[in-house]
Amino acid sequence: MSSATLAYARSSGTQRRLMLDPWVIGPVTALLLVGLVMVASASIGVSDKELGAPFFYFQRQLIYVALGLVAATVALAIPTSVWDRYSMALLGVGLFLLVAVLIPGVGHEVNGSRRWLRLGFMNFQASELARVLLLTYVASYSVRRADELRSDFKGFLRPVAVLGVAAVLLLVEPDFGAATVLLTTSLAVLFLAGARIRHLLVPMVLGVAAMALLAVTSSYRMRRLIAFRDPWQDPFDSGFQLTQSLIAIGRGEWFGVGLGSSVQKLFYLPEAHTDFVFAVMAEEFGFVGVATVIALFGLLVGRALVIARNAARAGLEFQSLVAAAIGIWLGLQVFVNIGVNMGLLPTKGLTLPLLSYGGSSMLVTLGWLGVLLRVHHETQSQGRPAVAREARRE
Repeated sequence: MSSATLAYARSSGTQRRLMLDPWVIGPVTALLLVGLVMVASASIGVSDKELGAPFFYFQRQLIYVALGLVAATVALAIPTSVWDRYSMALLGVGLFLLVAVLIPGVGHEVNGSRRWLRLGFMNFQASELARVLLLTYVASYSVRRADELRSDFKGFLRPVAVLGVAAVLLLVEPDFGAATVLLTTSLAVLFLAGARIRHLLVPMVLGVAAMALLAVTSSYRMRRLIAFRDPWQDPFDSGFQLTQSLIAIGRGEWFGVGLGSSVQKLFYLPEAHTDFVFAVMAEEFGFVGVATVIALFGLLVGRALVIARNAARAGLEFQSLVAAAIGIWLGLQVFVNIGVNMGLLPTKGLTLPLLSYGGSSMLVTLGWLGVLLRVHHETQSQGRPAVAREARRE
């Protein structure tokens, strides 16, 4: 397996090589560059009109990327055993964040949702970090209580109960999309850890039933579902955002209308530089452009799963589950965001990782990718012989 290496000094004074994975760094770098270009293009009109500074959002995104790279560097420097050792404390922090945003005067409300904490120059979306901390707990629990998880329903129920509490807090904000991604990714991790399928069916059925009940009993969510099924029925109200997204995607055809030439971003498509940046990219770069971006995401997700497999072969169970959680979460969020943009899924407030404008998403995504690089390094430096033996057996 090829990897880029960089020498660094440990506290003991000995020299060891930090092994970085080019199959992670390459796609991430390409996606970040595409994202910066698209944020600049998609936001230039609204930024100029509202703030008198055409590149305001682009400049802010540059700062977020820089901070995200710092977060990735810090995460890369921390041994994964630390995350495992303090997983219960991290769980407490995650639940505290989800509660804090609901406290009047602490949580900041935007467009009817109370999801943000004010942190100086930016609003931080608590659910972004909370999901990572909760998934870390799930991975740690799955290793520490492996026998109970695989054989006893009570052992399986404990992490599911914690996830249920987190999902309720997310729905109160409300953040339906984040709750769905958290539960789906967590159940996938529990399955990989050896949970029985019949045990998994219980929370899956209950979760689907609960979310269906919420959708039916909420007029706001019901309107979204109706608009999702036929946005052209009310294209100037409930279906406006989706119809404008579909128009943008349709205008792109094979090769797009050209960078900066999008019409839909000019006050037609709401949230053009955040949740719907994919539609603007499709309009300007066409099918070829979006296919390239999807391929980059596919490469990154696939590489995360390969790292997870290699870590498992090397006997690094916690690290394997964390890497798998990163890959599953990333792939699921990309699928949901693109699905929403194309009208395949109801509208959700989920960003497109590494591309959409937003400090919270960028900081957490790059930080977690730093953890993925750490898993790769530890697998290569500690478990390379075991991985090689497994490869020879195949």
